[in-house]
Amino acid sequence: LAQPVTPELLVSPSSQDGDLGSECPEDRGNWTGRLDFLLSCIGYCVGLGNVWRFPYRAYTNGGGAFLVPYFIMLAICGIPIFFMELSLGQFSSLGPLAVWKISPLFKGIGIGTILIVSLVAIYYNMIIAYVLFYLFASLTSDLPWQHCGNWWNTDLCLDHRVIKAGNATFPVNVSNTVSPSEEYWSRYVLHIQGSSGIGDPGRIRWNLCLCLLLAWTIVYLCILKGVKSSGKVVYFTATFPYLILVMLLIRGVTLEGAWKGIRFYLTPQFDHLLSSKVWIEAALQIFYSLGVGFGGLLTFASYNTFHQNIYRDTFIVTLGNAITSILAGFAIFSVLGYMSQELGVPVNQVAKAGPGLAFVVYPQAMTMLPLSPFWSFLFFFMLLTLGLDSQFAFMETIVTAVTDEFPYYLRPKKASFSAVICIGLFLMGLILTTEGGMYWLVLLDDYSAGFGLMVVVITTCLVVTRVYGMKRFCRDIHMMLGFKPGPYFRACWMVLSPATMMALLVYNIIKYQPSEYGSYRFPAWAEALGILMGLCSCLMIPMGMLVAVLQEEGTLWERFQQASRPAMDWGPSLEENRTGTYVASLAGSQSPKPLMVHMRKYGGITSYENTAIEVDREIEEEE
Repeated sequence: LAQPVTPELLVSPSSQDGDLGSECPEDRGNWTGRLDFLLSCIGYCVGLGNVWRFPYRAYTNGGGAFLVPYFIMLAICGIPIFFMELSLGQFSSLGPLAVWKISPLFKGIGIGTILIVSLVAIYYNMIIAYVLFYLFASLTSDLPWQHCGNWWNTDLCLDHRVIKAGNATFPVNVSNTVSPSEEYWSRYVLHIQGSSGIGDPGRIRWNLCLCLLLAWTIVYLCILKGVKSSGKVVYFTATFPYLILVMLLIRGVTLEGAWKGIRFYLTPQFDHLLSSKVWIEAALQIFYSLGVGFGGLLTFASYNTFHQNIYRDTFIVTLGNAITSILAGFAIFSVLGYMSQELGVPVNQVAKAGPGLAFVVYPQAMTMLPLSPFWSFLFFFMLLTLGLDSQFAFMETIVTAVTDEFPYYLRPKKASFSAVICIGLFLMGLILTTEGGMYWLVLLDDYSAGFGLMVVVITTCLVVTRVYGMKRFCRDIHMMLGFKPGPYFRACWMVLSPATMMALLVYNIIKYQPSEYGSYRFPAWAEALGILMGLCSCLMIPMGMLVAVLQEEGTLWERFQQASRPAMDWGPSLEENRTGTYVASLAGSQSPKPLMVHMRKYGGITSYENTAIEVDREIEEEE
């Protein structure tokens, strides 16, 4: 007599083969403390850019008036996308690759993200290495970039003290001289005179190489146990910079001439608001400052419990980030004002952005203060703690993304897998420690996370709202948080955010300028290499689509439809959170009234269960 065959799906997990239990992947783990997640997000968003990009951007784009487009852009494409990314991560408890079970057709977006993050992690850690170099150099009684006359200085070197002392006797031609700190940075730290350009990197600078090794070692030790260890380190690295920032701020504001700099930073020039450039700059600042699209937010949120209030956290982090940037502007510009008074030049001649500010201008200002090594050490220690927690996030993103793809093999070996990735990225970063390494760093900085990142974020936004569906996405958030996102979020997700970012992308392409470092212009092949870096992450999207379509069956259109639907196991990772539409999609829960089973199994009705009942009703009405 033929045995009746039970269909796969109806078999309850217990009645299948006994060895399935050992097949289950190791537990993913969660944050251990209440504040781990919030502080990790703050540490990740508040990075070096807040200190060296924002103040300069504000002063070049209309001073105080810049805050108007800044906060408008924060509301249009900062907060909504931030919230979207946190929701996706927390709802699915998956990293930036596996989260594309939401629509397997677009898995290429995840691969693109990982590519971008890896490139950024390589050069970001080099900046941390420079900071470490200066940190050790500050441990002297006399700062090495204080005077001319060292072996690395040239005849053009001019010490400001000499000018002040000799002012009365003879006028000095200051225009074509170089400050000692400038020569210390380019001729001693970088030794850039040993390289003729990007094609000729020269020799490895061993002291920089060791600093890079130290930077990677610190990062590895902090992410060794995943969010269990990095979640504790951020208690220090996310809060300590604020302490130092306040100290620097108080020191800065009490210097004479400080108001000069602050006036420069804050005087509003409202005529700037009529030019498109200012709005674009504001949007770019928000975009990079919040770290949207790098997968870091998604990764951190994926370690949350299912009902964590990320709505509140979104506002805390995004507004906190904006306030930090504005505060940092005061700390930087008060010192620049003092410096301009000392040197007798206008503020706009000493103001700089990027590494030039952190490694040339600010250290030079430090030499003018009493107790200069102390202030210098503090400043670089602040930069170190600011940079490190952003780097943890990049690493955590890469590790989580890959381990969630292969949970059976990699999750038990997470520590050794992290080590492999750190060593790999360290070796790739070795080119940045050569004499021409700065050229490579500028190339990576300009192209790795440029238009590629925008394309990734725009497509994510469109896939979640158009392919997965706005209604479904809002229902998921309802399940998680107990309320639906309001019209503001829906309008931003549907129209405003993608449109703003499209405008950014178009602007970036039209206003494209070749990279340069000082007076050095990059050769055409380097440009091409940079553009390729950006395109690589974009090309992952169509490649992922191709693979997904080939894995399906049927006509081309059917394949597309199949591949764009969420996978069978898409949804909350824990069975007790699978309510509404998601109950029936785990093996062994194929009952006609899923919710009743759910309640029998997990006890009475909580407020979230109530939500689940409402959601069930909604689904029935829709059907």
